[in-house]
Amino acid sequence: MNRIGWTFLAIFVLAGGLVALLVDFGGASVPPLRALADAPTRLAAPPRSGQLVLPVHGVGWSSIHDSFGQERAGGERRHTGVDIMAPAGAPVVAAAAGTVEKLYYSNGGGGITAYVRSPDRRLSYYYAHLAAYAPTLREGEKVRAGDPIGAVGDSGNAGAGNFHLHFGIERVDPDEPWYRGRAINPYPLLARGRAER
Repeated sequence: MNRIGWTFLAIFVLAGGLVALLVDFGGASVPPLRALADAPTRLAAPPRSGQLVLPVHGVGWSSIHDSFGQERAGGERRHTGVDIMAPAGAPVVAAAAGTVEKLYYSNGGGGITAYVRSPDRRLSYYYAHLAAYAPTLREGEKVRAGDPIGAVGDSGNAGAGNFHLHFGIERVDPDEPWYRGRAINPYPLLARGRAER
């Protein structure tokens, strides 16, 4: 095949991939991640009351920096969580107990995301830029701290190859829906658990 033939083949493959991306506009069609079946499913010891679990299994505290409120998109918006840098596919676990309120997918924004509502319904834990959900994760399911949520990815507006978990916490009134939360800085809450260990 000559150079022109290879060029047309490459254009055809790229166009086919683009069409495949545009056909699915979200919903719950993101496949579960089978690789998590071998990952630890529980913590050795539950966290103390009021403490959060580091939501990416296998990374250290040096992977977390307080980036809450930093400018994003050239100053058009502020960062509403902390980014935890980790290898692609690293297991993401529940930082705290709650109920899976929403599994949401969009091509932009957080990409593959999960919202977990605290038992008192006053906090919503937000896990974004996932590669996929854990095979057992379902809306309405109760999770404990350390239970599988998904895997670290670069979905949404993370940027190709920028693998990390965007972890956020939002305050919500008990009767408010999952999308009405007001972001608070999760870093001090994560750091409190680190300091007391």
